[in-house]
Amino acid sequence: MDFKEYTTTEPRAGARPEHREGPVARSIEQQTAKLPSDLWLWAAFASIGTSLLFQITGDEKKATFVGHWAPTFLALGIYNKLVKLHGSEGV
Repeated sequence: MDFKEYTTTEPRAGARPEHREGPVARSIEQQTAKLPSDLWLWAAFASIGTSLLFQITGDEKKATFVGHWAPTFLALGIYNKLVKLHGSEGV
């Protein structure tokens, strides 16, 4: 399945002009959509593992800081998946 089937620079039928994506957001979404969806999940697991290592070594501030990245990676993965499935105008 080709990604171009799902994305377009043309607005979707019924899309309201005030709800269209700008050129910067569209460009970012087109570039990040090239990344595999697994990347975001592995990034979240890596941040959890790194946080655990910092916790074991006693560096609690770093453990907390890195541990907070996991939900961000997962949220980015969900957004990325939605853009891949529906295009930037469908989100």
